[in-house]
Amino acid sequence: MITFKRITASDKAYYDFVINLLVNSFPKEEYRDLDELEMFIEMKKDFYFNAILSDDQPVGLFSYWDLGNFYYAEHFAIDSTLRNGGYGKSSLEAICSILHKPVILEVERPDTEMAQRRINFYERFGFKLWNNDYLQPPYRKGDEYLPLYLMSYGVIDADKEYEDVKDKIYTEVYQVKD
Repeated sequence: MITFKRITASDKAYYDFVINLLVNSFPKEEYRDLDELEMFIEMKKDFYFNAILSDDQPVGLFSYWDLGNFYYAEHFAIDSTLRNGGYGKSSLEAICSILHKPVILEVERPDTEMAQRRINFYERFGFKLWNNDYLQPPYRKGDEYLPLYLMSYGVIDADKEYEDVKDKIYTEVYQVKD
């Protein structure tokens, strides 16, 4: 059974597992400096940094923000040694069942086969691709904005709410003003 455990830096075994998974699953420009991340984990009440557990064993990472009228899924990854074992599917099903507001996430543009496969994975669960041009703000000074797309799950209108969603993500998650 898939469960989520909100962790802090003092949850050493889970914390180390999730930090290692984050660093090994995402390019450096797609996550914040680890000292800043630790501060967010400890101080930001609307930020949830979770270990994904299967029968109490850590299998993945799911971090998200409660931004009022929607959740923003910042990072989702399954341990590479466990991929293709159904954990991604089970975890995403659990995420969609426990989060009771629309869920927004960022995806790479479908320029590569892997990016298209990732989009297809989310679409199988009912996520919809927003075709609005979206630039992910940099996590670190000196890095560039990354051209991505947003996807949504739940009742939210991309045409009407895109600017509000983007502004809230920029302000709360990336701490920048557009």
